Amino acid sequence: MSKVIHFEIPADDPERAAKFYEKVFGWNITKWDGPFDYWLITAGEDDEPGINGAIMSREFGAMVRNTIGVDSYHEFVKKIESQGGKMLTEKMSIPSIGDMGSFQDTEGNVFAILEAKMD
Repeated sequence: MSKVIHFEIPADDPERAAKFYEKVFGWNITKWDGPFDYWLITAGEDDEPGINGAIMSREFGAMVRNTIGVDSYHEFVKKIESQGGKMLTEKMSIPSIGDMGSFQDTEGNVFAILEAKMD
């Protein structure tokens, strides 16, 4: 069964948002060494329930977005569309991570799917 594996929080100022979440919740937040402004969140210890996430620049999305892990990107695109959902972005391959894309459900909620391909 697929489950939520990652969350993203949009921010006008990701560094300011990172400081807020670090001070309020004690999360460990580090800037990703990639081509855009993305801050990785470790939201607890590995033995605690829950997931980790990130803070991203609002230019990449205006709402909190959950990412759902899937075993086949293409199969889930078919399932999503057959049930009335729609694709918002084309598949993006992220090196050492996997294939990812954004979608909208029948209620207007935005989510992403990720087929992990850890190298």
